[in-house]
Amino acid sequence: MVNPLATSTGCGAVTGRALRTGACGFLLKDAGPRLLVEAVRAAAAGDALVSPSVTVRLLEHLAKPVRSAPAQTEPLSPRELDVVRAVARGRTNAEIAAELFVSLSTVKTHLANMHTKLAARNRVEVAAWAWENGLVN
Repeated sequence: MVNPLATSTGCGAVTGRALRTGACGFLLKDAGPRLLVEAVRAAAAGDALVSPSVTVRLLEHLAKPVRSAPAQTEPLSPRELDVVRAVARGRTNAEIAAELFVSLSTVKTHLANMHTKLAARNRVEVAAWAWENGLVN
């Protein structure tokens, strides 16, 4: 079942609660058609897409210790930590690839490895882990 959510508020508490209760994405109602299509594709692929305009507020809210972070089973490599920080800042895979001078495929490989190591289901949990562990200011 796909549970995307569109709302007029970008409050971190509302966004966080929605994602914790099963929403697979969070868009503001004024999101353009391109972002809406991207959100539907992400949901269909089992990923989560959060409107870029609320990402920082969401992550600041998630950084508050209200739940336990995913358990880290293996240390992240320095490059994986670079990718975690970029995800936590709301960067797309393409933006991360350009920023780190690597291919899109390499970014996706790092993300898959990080999901496994952090026992995270999606990039929202990866970003929350980064904020909760002080990797992002």
